[in-house]
Amino acid sequence: MSNNQLDQLRKRVDELNLELLSLINERALLVQEIGRAKETQGVYRYDPVRERHMLDLIKENNNGPFESSTIEHIFKQIFKAGLELQEDDHRKALLVSRKKKPENTIIDVKGVKIGDGSQQFVFGPCSVESYEQVATVAAAVKAKGFKLLRGGAYKPRTSPYDFQGLGLEGLKILKRVADEYDMAVISEIVTPNDIETAVDYLDVIQIGARNMQNFELLKAAGAVNKPILLKRGLSATIEEFINAAEYIMSQGNGQIILCERGIRTYEKATRNTLDISAVPILKQETHLPVMVDVTHSTGRRDLLLPTAKAAIAIGADGVMAEVHPDPAVALSDNAQQMDLKQFDEFVSSLRSSAFVQI
Repeated sequence: MSNNQLDQLRKRVDELNLELLSLINERALLVQEIGRAKETQGVYRYDPVRERHMLDLIKENNNGPFESSTIEHIFKQIFKAGLELQEDDHRKALLVSRKKKPENTIIDVKGVKIGDGSQQFVFGPCSVESYEQVATVAAAVKAKGFKLLRGGAYKPRTSPYDFQGLGLEGLKILKRVADEYDMAVISEIVTPNDIETAVDYLDVIQIGARNMQNFELLKAAGAVNKPILLKRGLSATIEEFINAAEYIMSQGNGQIILCERGIRTYEKATRNTLDISAVPILKQETHLPVMVDVTHSTGRRDLLLPTAKAAIAIGADGVMAEVHPDPAVALSDNAQQMDLKQFDEFVSSLRSSAFVQI
């Protein structure tokens, strides 16, 4: 074969390469259009039955020289790239996505800025048990210079026989303490019907881990003008967590704080497994502030300080931890709450860390 013939063959290969490129990109544009249509219809992007049908059709028409197994591998990679393109389009379209809004969302809670680069802290008892109990904790928290107070009025529990919270009476106690100590209060609501009532008593409405995919509750939270603290579900993926936030924002409420609180794994050394890597992922994928609940993620008082430091070091906008005047007699989760002396030591240790600014 002469050099001229070889050059001609190579030239034809180059031409075919460009034709293949053009066809692959044309196919990609159609895949994107299909993805948008599926998004509108609420249909999941990946369709294994459709993929198998396409592969079978391709192999039936394969006349060589490639083996059918080789052709199947090549087209599977093309299909995978198309699916990834649809997923990238989906992320760009999400209202919570950083691709949609590059700048950070900053939530103002009674003058406390969450998401502006500063580090905020939320303290308070697991459950609201009495006015005296909440007021005692509030006084200790306020004395340390903190303004965000948490407390559970509605308590979804694993057992129906465990303490379920004081309900509306608990909200009233939180409101009274907040007014007296000039603090902002955060508490969980478990049903859509309670959202409008909560607006009158709370500064931040929490949607807990067990309700992360209570879609009617998410939509109700999106319909009010009030900051929402959304906790990650017990076994939720980060994608599911982000889409739960999208439910809220799609209804018009963009005041959302994401909260990593540990996920359920096989590990028993801690109550849950703190997915600390979720913090930078959420910060990269969304424009929303991200907090870490070190109490529910570990379930252990002795791990609250190191995990709080880890959360701040990796870029969390804030940390949540539980404090009780006398954890031994707490009506819920007594093993994981700090008493007032331990709270003092916790704050002192944080303040002595060079990278923590409180």
